[in-house]
Amino acid sequence: MDTSSAKDKKLVSIWLLIGVIMVFVQILLGGITRLTGSGLSITRWDIVIGSIPPLNASDWTETFDLYKLTPQYQKINEGMSLHQFKFIFFWEYFHRLWARAMGFVFLLPFIFFLFRKSLSSKTLRRLGVIILLATTAALFGWIMVASGLIDRPWVNAYKLTIHLGLGIGLFIYLFYTWLMETKFAPLELSGRWKRYIHILIWMVIVQVCFGGMVSGMKSSLLYPSWPLMNDRWIPEIIFDTSHWNVDNFLLYDKSGFMPTLVQVIHRNLAYLIAVFALVFSYRWIKSQNSQLHWVSYILFGIIIVQVVLGIQTLLGSHGSIPVLYGVLHQGLGILTLTFLFYIKIRANKTNISI
Repeated sequence: MDTSSAKDKKLVSIWLLIGVIMVFVQILLGGITRLTGSGLSITRWDIVIGSIPPLNASDWTETFDLYKLTPQYQKINEGMSLHQFKFIFFWEYFHRLWARAMGFVFLLPFIFFLFRKSLSSKTLRRLGVIILLATTAALFGWIMVASGLIDRPWVNAYKLTIHLGLGIGLFIYLFYTWLMETKFAPLELSGRWKRYIHILIWMVIVQVCFGGMVSGMKSSLLYPSWPLMNDRWIPEIIFDTSHWNVDNFLLYDKSGFMPTLVQVIHRNLAYLIAVFALVFSYRWIKSQNSQLHWVSYILFGIIIVQVVLGIQTLLGSHGSIPVLYGVLHQGLGILTLTFLFYIKIRANKTNISI
């Protein structure tokens, strides 16, 4: 490999890593936007013009008047001051502006590397998947917002979860693409350990999806207690068969059944994951050489901190969900999944450099 090719390969790796970081920040901004109730503050989706915020009193009045026409203002925030509106507008605007910035950070270097023929055919195929995921996530983001501008005073929790899932999928695949441009030694693991990691990955994926629904349905506001859910391990509403119908699943905001169900699953699946991960970590230390013990220590630490953050989020959900704990809980959940994928990718990589 000549000097210019090696330099280009390093630049491609740096470019992809910047993208990974930016997507992760975007997911966190989405969490803040959701928890502050800011997602419906901008009622129009203008890709170009929408990058310019209100610049004077007249612009702010017009933007605020459009928000006043939404169900969220009329049913929840009626009487909100312009100052309060500016706060929620900021987070949604910043969320969208960061998305536009990611587009530029991706597009301009992509054209440069394409012109210099610095991208392999494998990398180009992976970047095609990334473009598809990013476009789908952006389009579904607007579909999600639109679901809260007609009848509901908030976005649909199921659509929110799909939007979150697409964002996480984009992040993980971009992380994978970056790894394929870097050099690292593969991990020599037996089929048994690979299966354990595979099981953990799927458990965490399911958990993250239920976490999205818990957040979207604001389930923690119904049961801001731990370890019991308002004096019960499983609330009575779950055992009432009259609530198990299609309407309660689709129109989850009409009763407390669905928010309760998703929180019951989310809590108990968390316990199951914690036990599985801790047993995995213990057995890993016993069976692997000392140079690989870092895998167990990191996983053990992540799980403990994640459980603590989840409990703090629950206990702080009196009237509103604590934004800091909620966002940290979501972010660490994504990093948990990323770490497991990292181990899986390293274990499956047969050569050091691709």
